[in-house]
Amino acid sequence: MSNKVKQEDIETLRELIKDIDTAMLTTVSEEGLVSRPMKTQEVEFDGDLWFFTKKETNKYEEILHDQEINVAYAGKSYVSVRGRAEIVEDLGKKKELWSKAYEKIMQTSYDDPDVVLIKVRAEAAEYWETGNFTKKVAFLYNRMTGQSSKSSDVNETVELNK
Repeated sequence: MSNKVKQEDIETLRELIKDIDTAMLTTVSEEGLVSRPMKTQEVEFDGDLWFFTKKETNKYEEILHDQEINVAYAGKSYVSVRGRAEIVEDLGKKKELWSKAYEKIMQTSYDDPDVVLIKVRAEAAEYWETGNFTKKVAFLYNRMTGQSSKSSDVNETVELNK
């Protein structure tokens, strides 16, 4: 895949998720998949997604054991991002992304050693644009009746490997 195509795909995803504040982050636990709502950081999507968390959470431990994750967005469109997560403790990056709202939500400050960032490097994404009602109906009908939904052509998949 050329850099031009990758950049176009990133720009498409940026537009689809830019106004969606909350995403569902799915990690792998010993019991199986676990999803929870997370606030996406207000930083322009460049192929990486950022989230704050604390070390004392299950998601922190889950990411240390298995970096494969999924992030799902639902709004005017639906976006599912598959990627690899890493824990980032860089004080400068935490300060850059921190807002006063987090002080109230997390009841601490960005320089708390328990506060970390989750950086998700997107590897692939699938999205469904909801602007065309006819396509949505055809897609849902085909899915419900067990027919192929490929002919309704409502979703796109992009590979974002850097």
